[in-house]
Amino acid sequence: MSPRSVTLAVFAVCLGLAGCGDAGTAASTPAPRRVLTTVAERATTSRVSFAGVVEPRYQTALGFETLGRIIRRSVGVGDRVRAGDVLVRLDPTPYEQAVRASEGALEAAVAQAENAAATDVRRQELATRNAVSVSDADAARLARSTSASAATRARADLTRAYEQLARADLTARTDGVVTAVEAEVGQVVAAGRTVLRVARTDALEAVVDVPPGLAGELAPGTTFDVSLQLLADLKVQGTVREIAPSEDPSTRTRRIRLALSDPPPDFRIGTTVTATLERPVPAFVELPLSALLERDGETRVWTVDPTTGVATTRPVRVGSRDTRTVRVLDGLAGGEIVVTAGVHGLTEGEKVALAQEATK
Repeated sequence: MSPRSVTLAVFAVCLGLAGCGDAGTAASTPAPRRVLTTVAERATTSRVSFAGVVEPRYQTALGFETLGRIIRRSVGVGDRVRAGDVLVRLDPTPYEQAVRASEGALEAAVAQAENAAATDVRRQELATRNAVSVSDADAARLARSTSASAATRARADLTRAYEQLARADLTARTDGVVTAVEAEVGQVVAAGRTVLRVARTDALEAVVDVPPGLAGELAPGTTFDVSLQLLADLKVQGTVREIAPSEDPSTRTRRIRLALSDPPPDFRIGTTVTATLERPVPAFVELPLSALLERDGETRVWTVDPTTGVATTRPVRVGSRDTRTVRVLDGLAGGEIVVTAGVHGLTEGEKVALAQEATK
């Protein structure tokens, strides 16, 4: 082989080796790490929601004012009633008999009173002519007065008997809905015992349990948005009417009552609702809890330069947090891209690729 051919062969081998070196270098360069991100958005209001239930503000326990045996019940739980409706009836027989007895007693008393009055008139006339003694005239006048009092008492007894007969019917005092039945047909009930519970439907409220810290910040008159859980678009305004003075020992919450303003018919007693409170707070950025990186005694987050794709960390000041989210008070501006997953595997200045388009 000629010297020229040897030189060309060596040159070709060198070119080949150089090409292989470039390919090896390209193959050894790692691809950018793919990470999940979100766009930081600063908020100036806080929204908190709690589950609750619709309850009546006023509920009345109805019972008879007299002893008796129930012979009819016209309503059940959930039935709507109007003022004056007869709900439950006692056996009226003993009261009807009492009325008849009182009527007879009144007739006898009236007859005696009329007879005593006539006798008194005659005795007084005779007394003026000295035909009877003064004592006989006085006795006639006393008998007249006594019989008149007996007639008055008999009229009162008859009135009471009529009232007792009327009390054999238990009637609704206001419009409402029956919420409980505590006696059945055939049962003998004592005077004053609860037979039905009727709730007024013209004054409804939402009963909600809230954390003690929030309850301490509320005041009567604070407004909530109250919506049905099954019909979230159906909302009314609820105004704080009452705040429990102490915590429930089992749930560690405090109960608040929200007066509902003109609730539609769908807000029925026992319906589950969601009460939402929106209030102004210092500006914050809400992030998933997974975005936090605890390093060197500081709380940091990774941000990504949208132009270069380079990730860097920065310290932030956080506020409240729960099991899913955290509020960042300082250290982030609105619109920055923040890494939300894979924060422990990144290195400062590392170039990353977004696993998906950054979302709010």
